[in-house]
Amino acid sequence: MEINDYMVVAMFVTFAAFLFTGFPVAFVLGGIGVIFAAVGYFADLYFDTVTGLDFLTLGLVVNRIYKIMDNWVLVALPMFIFMGLMLDRSGVAERMMRSMQNLFGEVRGGLAVTVTVIGIILAASTGIIGASVVLLGLLSLPAMVKQGYDNTLATGTICGAGCLGILIPPSIMLVIMADQLALSVGDLFMGAVFPGLILGGLYMAYILVFSYLRPDAAPLSPDRQHISWQTLWEVFKAVVPPAILIVAVLGSIFAGITTPTEASGVGAIGATLLAWYNRKLSFSVLTDVMRSTYNTTAYIFAIFLGATCFALVLRELGGDELIEAALTGLPFGPHGVLICILGIVFLLGFLLDWIEITLIMLPLLSPVVASLGFDIDGYGKIDEPALIWFVMLVAVTLQTSFLTPPVGFALFYLKGVCPPEVKLTDIYRGVVPFIILQLIGLILLVLFPAIVIWLPAIAYS
Repeated sequence: MEINDYMVVAMFVTFAAFLFTGFPVAFVLGGIGVIFAAVGYFADLYFDTVTGLDFLTLGLVVNRIYKIMDNWVLVALPMFIFMGLMLDRSGVAERMMRSMQNLFGEVRGGLAVTVTVIGIILAASTGIIGASVVLLGLLSLPAMVKQGYDNTLATGTICGAGCLGILIPPSIMLVIMADQLALSVGDLFMGAVFPGLILGGLYMAYILVFSYLRPDAAPLSPDRQHISWQTLWEVFKAVVPPAILIVAVLGSIFAGITTPTEASGVGAIGATLLAWYNRKLSFSVLTDVMRSTYNTTAYIFAIFLGATCFALVLRELGGDELIEAALTGLPFGPHGVLICILGIVFLLGFLLDWIEITLIMLPLLSPVVASLGFDIDGYGKIDEPALIWFVMLVAVTLQTSFLTPPVGFALFYLKGVCPPEVKLTDIYRGVVPFIILQLIGLILLVLFPAIVIWLPAIAYS
């Protein structure tokens, strides 16, 4: 190994060590980048090494930061965040929960199925994991506990359904992935539709089978009502407003009428109008949503800046070449190397947030996949089908990072609103089946890439 290889390894080890100090991740990433740039510069100056690092490296960081702030695609981030937070306050989920409880009331496990359906709808209209999990927890967990649901089934369902928003478009994670790899946001949005729906379908199938095998874990409500036309009408009235918003945002992107950035503005206005329609909009709500949007956006962009510094220094040291050589040198074949990469992403999800993994690891791993020569059919319409397929595999794998301890944010979001009789151990045990279901969904995507590629290819044709 050369001096640069040792420094690459040292950068990753230092980063891992500082994660446990409690310092903000953005400062850790940026600080390590600056420190190692200085170490390389002084090593070249005084010890006759050739790391290639100097003050010009930090100058390149400034240029990269300017390009980030000048990127119109990233304007969609605060807009989609505002949209999700405003919908959280609009009362839409409450109306859907009340109406759909009656629709699935005569189905064993119907309340858990209701939570999953609402999770899918919220995912397609918010994309904010914290808001979805907290909202579903507040609305459904007390009712599920009162009805006698097993605590593990109830908490696992809420966490699993609440995390769908990071995958189902409009997803802020897909916006960032598209920016990092210079891909079309629309391609990734369309490619994520079927994987997201498949995960939701797997969740509902598991709930129904588990409830059939364990009737005591999901008892029927004693207050259930027979389905009537009035029930269907109430469901229709509850679902139509968010459905219109979803069609306005995603439909305009898929039809090529608007760019994702423009559609995000439509979504922000639409969510505000929904809150006004449900009489939930006030000056205090608006200012609170704007403040939360600012905080979330600042958090993401701070990590953007720190990760840019870290990744640039890493690449100047040849870190991307070292990682590519290490992975392509594995004697497993293309699919074996792909499984190793996804395994690394899965394990990193135990320790890192999806933002750090996306900003640091995805640009380093994508060239490896490109060099493996996967022959993915783009139907003559998609330029880089293998890369889009790989990005979706990473996105599905990162779903697990919200459920795996100790950094599984969904676990702690839900624990914060749990009744006292629901323990943290119940949540840990409850999410295990949903992590397995996510991995089953990942296997389906590996075996059948057309699940990802077909929709964007058909849309272009």
